[in-house]
Amino acid sequence: MSRRFLTILGFGTGVLAGTVLFRRTLARRRERVDVYFDDGSMVSFVQGSAEADGLLPVARGVLATARR
Repeated sequence: MSRRFLTILGFGTGVLAGTVLFRRTLARRRERVDVYFDDGSMVSFVQGSAEADGLLPVARGVLATARR
């Protein structure tokens, strides 16, 4: 294999790995509330939305109580 091909392959692999790590790190920082309904459907509210801002403090309180 040529040096040029290996360089491009190495660069592409590095970019892909960096993108995956960046997205995983970003996804971990966001809190979200998943609301499940009796019919099996689900709605997910991300931090910053009006719905999540009302539900996240309640969810944190419930989790803190459950961990005691």
